[in-house]
Amino acid sequence: MRIGASLVLIALGAILKFAVTHQVNGVNIGTVGVVLMIVGAIGLLITLTLISMRRRTDVVYRRDGSTIVEPPEIVDPRY
Repeated sequence: MRIGASLVLIALGAILKFAVTHQVNGVNIGTVGVVLMIVGAIGLLITLTLISMRRRTDVVYRRDGSTIVEPPEIVDPRY
């Protein structure tokens, strides 16, 4: 689940919880809204955690024409 899908679930859940007043037999729409908001929030937290843990690399173009990919800690500033 990406950030957009998480935000859609949170928004849909908030609409069901706070804006819908229609009654359905056997289903509490407010509870469904709360569940959707919780699932959206958990998905958002997981997505943000995975994005922050992703390994970042730099592409270095050297003067001799070679191209290398290195982690940022190893990049030599002379090139």
